[in-house]
Amino acid sequence: MIPYVLTDHSLTVVLEGNPYTMSVDAPNFPQAKQALIEKRWDDLPNLFDMARAIEDYVDGNVEIRNNTVYYKDQEIHGHVVDRLLEFMQEQLPYEPIVKFIDKLQSNPSRRSVEQLYSFLEHKNMPLTPDGNFLAYKGVKEDFTDCYSGKFDNSVGQTLEMQRNAVCDDSDIGCSYGFHAGSHQYAKGYASGGGHLMIVEVNPADVVSVPKDCSCQKLRTAKYKVVALHETIDRPLQDHLVYDYYDEDDVDERWDDEGEVSDEYNEGYAAGYRDANN
Repeated sequence: MIPYVLTDHSLTVVLEGNPYTMSVDAPNFPQAKQALIEKRWDDLPNLFDMARAIEDYVDGNVEIRNNTVYYKDQEIHGHVVDRLLEFMQEQLPYEPIVKFIDKLQSNPSRRSVEQLYSFLEHKNMPLTPDGNFLAYKGVKEDFTDCYSGKFDNSVGQTLEMQRNAVCDDSDIGCSYGFHAGSHQYAKGYASGGGHLMIVEVNPADVVSVPKDCSCQKLRTAKYKVVALHETIDRPLQDHLVYDYYDEDDVDERWDDEGEVSDEYNEGYAAGYRDANN
């Protein structure tokens, strides 16, 4: 008999003295559960092969040992950690999530660390290959911000303010700080002759996720304007990175016809499917 713990969300078994966890939505979960019910102990190691394959992975400050994620040797938890393990177990492209975690853990706001990834996934705002994320911002016809009219949001501009000047209280909706958010939130500010911009944000720079507007916006101390979204009424599709990468940066991301390759899009498509579900 193999030691195990079965919950509504996962199955954990101990193989050769090491624990391995399989999420309930993992492809092999139904077979593993049935093998457990039927006491087919010898079948379980093979069914957990995907989970076992993620051992001893290191990227930057993030390390995975025995199905546990560590940041600078400190064990970490949360929704984004669970999603990373699920992507690795299901053999989906997980590198952007690893880089996102590395940057997120340097954010001094505990609330941002706990809430940000769930917010992004819920509102279909994808990660970039280097672990930042894309969001929307509505601006005026002259590309300045809708509130003060002082900040230039033309493509290529990086806007930054002192972090402690940004409101970190999520219970306060309208307050000081740079705002970005979901397509639904931002397009209202771009209507009437304005523009809808795509901005790139480092998760370390996010200060708060206000609870108003159905939690569709965030406040950050810094962002970069990377593209003009041409159609205000239609959100980003899977080839979301095509518009703002430099021409010199064309590599394995693109296919022979200049479109984003299917392999490169797979991770983003998976993220969208999870969010839509």
